Amino acid sequence: MLDLLLTNIGQLATPIGSAAHKGRAQGQIHVLNHTCIGIHDGKITYIGTQDDALDTITKIDCKGSLVTPGLIDAHTHLVFGGYRQHELNLKLAGASYLDILKSGGGILSTVTSTRGATYNELYDKAKHYLNEMLVHGTTTAEIKSGYGLDMDTEIKQLKVIKALSASYNIAATFMGAHAIPDEYKNDPDAYVSFIIQTMLPQIKADALAEFCDVFTENSVFTIQQSDQILSAASKLGFNVKIHADEIVPMGGAALAAKHHAISAEHLLESSDEDLQQMAQSGTIAVLLPATSFYLNKKYARARDMINMNIPVAIATDFNPGSSPNFNMQLVLNLAYLKLKMTPAEALTAATLNAAAAIGFEQTKGSIEVGKDADLIIWACPDLDYLFYRYGNNQVSSVIKNGVLIHS
Repeated sequence: MLDLLLTNIGQLATPIGSAAHKGRAQGQIHVLNHTCIGIHDGKITYIGTQDDALDTITKIDCKGSLVTPGLIDAHTHLVFGGYRQHELNLKLAGASYLDILKSGGGILSTVTSTRGATYNELYDKAKHYLNEMLVHGTTTAEIKSGYGLDMDTEIKQLKVIKALSASYNIAATFMGAHAIPDEYKNDPDAYVSFIIQTMLPQIKADALAEFCDVFTENSVFTIQQSDQILSAASKLGFNVKIHADEIVPMGGAALAAKHHAISAEHLLESSDEDLQQMAQSGTIAVLLPATSFYLNKKYARARDMINMNIPVAIATDFNPGSSPNFNMQLVLNLAYLKLKMTPAEALTAATLNAAAAIGFEQTKGSIEVGKDADLIIWACPDLDYLFYRYGNNQVSSVIKNGVLIHS
């Protein structure tokens, strides 16, 4: 007995497998025309031609539409207090991201707002964003902390993330190393020690995060400080990530390779030599073109990375300052238009490779028998049309864990 049967699918487009795809394989997706998908107990149990004899509780007529896996946003900062719209005029006047941070704005402004927000305020705000993301096709997301920079607020953020994961597909990342807080601005090494000796052990003991991330950047955390944090996190059993080479070439990609990080993120300024090391380590490049778009900065070299056999994922970087966008559809458009990825490569980047970047590749990221039934029915006929249009929501229906949650 099937719980749900999707019939009259015009085109099914999906990567195949349970590991990140790289090189030429990133653009090799499975396309089926005029097919159907059967779902039972939240899992995909049947893919094939429609059979009227299939015993089904509920049928959904896809009316010749495109069906893909649910989109996976592998890099967000969506639990935060306040907003940062006041920075617009600073940016228009020429202030850089680091200029704003040094003046007490940027991340530190959001830290003040997040410290002052209650648990319920953060929870309700994040839940609203996750519901909006679902409507736009994102069925799974990674969420980072990093707007507390003290023990109480980091734990508050992570507890919000854990509570949300009861209803949403979420991977949790501890990012206390997001900036140097004001109370440690004259002694950043002391803050690094606080992260290593106090924050990481407590968060691991409380099982509040699977991953640890660090912002390796000029005027934030040095290569040496980042190395210390990632080493300590690995020893405690965290999978590690790194914000690498976003603004200046710091050697973050090479550091990611050294630690066999599950992902390195941003990578706008990474050198060929460092990227080659990443290719050897198997680290996934999580590229964030919406951030480049919003800050009017250069875009990561996706084509070079694919040619180097680095698996590429894409994500929104949703946050209140440098990417106030949670729409993965825009990221797909930017991957095609600005990263010069093919529609097939970008689909893989937003599904299977994104799942692998957050440890969900065994259960999510592709349409295959045995995997979770996270599916999007699009209001368009094929994959090319999905990338051809931009600026509007093309989602018709969303199925998450086998349940129709939006139509």
